[in-house]
Amino acid sequence: MTSSLFRGRPRRAKAHIRVRVTHAVLGALVGAGWLMLPLMTVATRRPVPATSPGTLADAAAPGQGGTSAADYVLPLIAVAAAAVLAAYGYLRRVRRTRTRTTPGTTLPGRPAPPTIADAERQARIALVLADDCVRTSREELGFVRERFGVGKGGAGSRGEAGGWARQGWGEKAEAGPPTADGTRTGAIPATGTATDTGAGSGTGAAHGGFETEAGARAQARAGAAEARFEAGTGTDADRRTRQEGEAEPGARAAARAGAAEAPSETGTDADRRTQQETETKPGARAAAGAGAVPGAEPVDGILGHPPQETEAQHRATAEIEAESATAAFVHALRGAETELVAAFAMWRRYERGLPGETGARRQALVGVVGRCAEAGRRLDAQAAALDQVRGLEGPGAGAALDVAEGRFRALAARTVAAHATLAALRERYAPSATDPVTGSVEQAKDRLLFATAHLNATRRSIDAADGDDTARNLRAAEGAVAQAEILVTGVERLAARLREAAALVPAALTGAEAELTAARHGRSRTSLATGELNARLAHADGVLAAVREELTGSLLYDPLDALRRITRAVDRLDVGRSGVLDTAALLVARTSLDSADDFVTVHRGAVGPKARALLSEAARASATGTRTAFEADTAAREARGLAERDVRAHGTPYPDTTTIGLPGAVLGGILLAEDPDGGPPATFGGPATRGRRHVRAPG
Repeated sequence: MTSSLFRGRPRRAKAHIRVRVTHAVLGALVGAGWLMLPLMTVATRRPVPATSPGTLADAAAPGQGGTSAADYVLPLIAVAAAAVLAAYGYLRRVRRTRTRTTPGTTLPGRPAPPTIADAERQARIALVLADDCVRTSREELGFVRERFGVGKGGAGSRGEAGGWARQGWGEKAEAGPPTADGTRTGAIPATGTATDTGAGSGTGAAHGGFETEAGARAQARAGAAEARFEAGTGTDADRRTRQEGEAEPGARAAARAGAAEAPSETGTDADRRTQQETETKPGARAAAGAGAVPGAEPVDGILGHPPQETEAQHRATAEIEAESATAAFVHALRGAETELVAAFAMWRRYERGLPGETGARRQALVGVVGRCAEAGRRLDAQAAALDQVRGLEGPGAGAALDVAEGRFRALAARTVAAHATLAALRERYAPSATDPVTGSVEQAKDRLLFATAHLNATRRSIDAADGDDTARNLRAAEGAVAQAEILVTGVERLAARLREAAALVPAALTGAEAELTAARHGRSRTSLATGELNARLAHADGVLAAVREELTGSLLYDPLDALRRITRAVDRLDVGRSGVLDTAALLVARTSLDSADDFVTVHRGAVGPKARALLSEAARASATGTRTAFEADTAAREARGLAERDVRAHGTPYPDTTTIGLPGAVLGGILLAEDPDGGPPATFGGPATRGRRHVRAPG
């Protein structure tokens, strides 16, 4: 049987080989003969005929140098013949190489343009890399802003890597992250809810963060009430407000003194200072009151201002300074997010088959890669400046470590509470209600163990004055703390959303009944055939009856799924929704979007481009109407399913390692998996700078 390697070779191949060998041998013989010709004619002695002297002079004139022009004719002819034969052989070989079907080597030349499949592969890699860079940069920027006091202990702010800002909810992304009650905080707040940035307990720091704001609001209410009361237009409520405003500073001071005195045996230096300051303040106020200006309020502020107002002013000043210090980084991150949004939008259009022309589709892929490259370039340009501002290799390491340790302590307490919260949710609701956060507490504990090891290594590096090792370990610890916070916050947020949904289900049923009544009276916005309308009404009646049975039955149910079924069943009637149904649809969509984004963030080391693109599409859907809320909910749930499939296919990285938390850190993208020890930690920057800090596993 003929081998496959020679099956396509023509039968005249052996004849061609013989001809080429013959030509080569003949050429070698001719060349050798030409070289031997002078030697063969040297010994020939022929008589020279007698000639006249003039003739001899004329004959010798051309050969003054020993040779004549005729001697060069034969060599030139041989060289020309060899060149012709070489050119002819080269042309035959090129033509045979281009038309042959058997394996062989190709001639070097201009590389062929990449195929559509190669361009698609390059676009997928660029999308994943750019999305990882944006998420990591947002995460580290949250620590930087918290270091400068922006959003410290702010209410209702989600984690920076929680995903609300990524292409977030259309125009609402600039307004800040959505909270459980639907409100939004400012753009890029500090990561975390109720974080502790000091040396005390997480609970005390959380409450202390709101105290100045509460005091300022109380002072404002008291001042307004006093103005109305003195003007003669005040009411009894204003009188009570004025009295409460006068009594609140003393009550808060007493509360702080009691809180500090209770743990005085085990409290920190900050607690002891609070107790001492409270004990000395009455005397200071009395001394100040002796020489105070008549009519000025005898308080311990600066120049007669209340302490709450002074603290609020200091906080506002610190936030302004922090905004100016981090404005360039925020601008770079916003620009990178914009480029990434555009890249994902172009990729989604390409996946739908738009545009249809081959050339236009190739250009679309080039545009996707270009947008991702621009996003990375914006972040790379600010990476060195951010390192200089942070100063992790020098004096800035201590303050950054305090921020990370404070958030770590707060998370340790919140993780225990989240475990109890999740157990209560499983007892109260159906299993499908808690599926989005299944395993979140365990993963949070794993991230905290990893953070513990690297925080301890950071402390040892600071003591040893090893700046590079300090920066490496601290960045790895910050990434683990940020992801643990996302996981814990996801449990807390889901509990709040389930309570909100459970309270909204009865009102949604009432609104749905009103929609059905309107549809039966022919008030649908689209004209439907009688049979089609009756079929949709019957389906909606069945859905509402099933939800009522779940509410009144003894079995557990999923409030969010109930709202989803109600709103989708009524939507098919196209009557025009009531406000309660719009609210229910937005609540369901927001929950699905946050859940999918959290999962992608904490598993970004394994999630592919398709899930990220769907998530971006869900985030771009405007939250102002029910129809787009349905689309966002569908896309977010599909993205979550694709992300879970990618994680299962990826498997557990470093399964044989003995380092605590290393597989989870690599799976979550905290470490870049470039080295046997997990690789460098991901940092602020684009593809060229995000892996600039290499880390060693702490011993």
